[in-house]
Amino acid sequence: MEVTVAWYLTLGAVLFTLGAVGLLVRRNPLVMFMCVELMLNAVNLTFVSLGDALGDLSGQVSVFFVLVVAAAEVVVGLGIIVAIMRRRAGATADDLSVLRG
Repeated sequence: MEVTVAWYLTLGAVLFTLGAVGLLVRRNPLVMFMCVELMLNAVNLTFVSLGDALGDLSGQVSVFFVLVVAAAEVVVGLGIIVAIMRRRAGATADDLSVLRG
């Protein structure tokens, strides 16, 4: 059995769906953050597989920019999440009023 582009696209769709469901269902900010990262990696997998199938480097270039944005998101988002979780151990996504100071 040969692994084709359809397998990668299916895997990307499953990972994206799993991340979207996790984002909508869970209330823990750290888990929600991980679900967003899972969705970004699913999109990266799709870009790379389609770029390889089409013989074009634009998929890999797009992945580079998505990874740069994801790294910036990790720096800012994780800092905010850690600050919230230090103030309240059982904080949920609805506890944004903690940021007021």
